[in-house]
Amino acid sequence: MNDQAAGVHDAALTQRELAALREDLEEQRRFRLDQLREFGRHRPVSPSAPRQGPARAGTARADTARADTARAEIDARLAESARMVLADVEAALERMDRGGYGRCLLCSRPIPARMLEIVPQTRYCAHCRRTGETRR
Repeated sequence: MNDQAAGVHDAALTQRELAALREDLEEQRRFRLDQLREFGRHRPVSPSAPRQGPARAGTARADTARADTARAEIDARLAESARMVLADVEAALERMDRGGYGRCLLCSRPIPARMLEIVPQTRYCAHCRRTGETRR
C-alpha cells in the first residue's frame, strides 16, 4: 500500500509516490526521445528487384515503391504519436516542478494516485475526462 489511506481520492500524493511517478515520467521521456532519434534515421530503401523480364521487374519495382511509401507513412504516424506523448510527458514534468502535478487542469481536484500510476502524464480527473468525452 502507499502512505495515504486506501480509497481516499482527495489526499495529496506522498513524496514517495511523486518520486516514483517522476521516475516513470523520466523513463518515458528517454524512451520517446530514443524512439524519435530512431525515426530520424533514414531507413534503407528496399533492394532493387532481382533481374527478371522487363514487365516483371517493373511490377516488382512498383510493389517495392508502394511498400517503401507505406513504411514511410507508418513511421511518420508513429513519430507524430511519439512527439505527442513526449509533449504530454514533458508537460507533466513541468507541472511536477511547479507543484501542480496530480491536479485536474479543468477542476483542480486531485487526480487519484491509481490513475496517475497507470498514465502518469494524465491531465484530467476521471469526471472531467468523461464530461469532455460526452461533449464531442
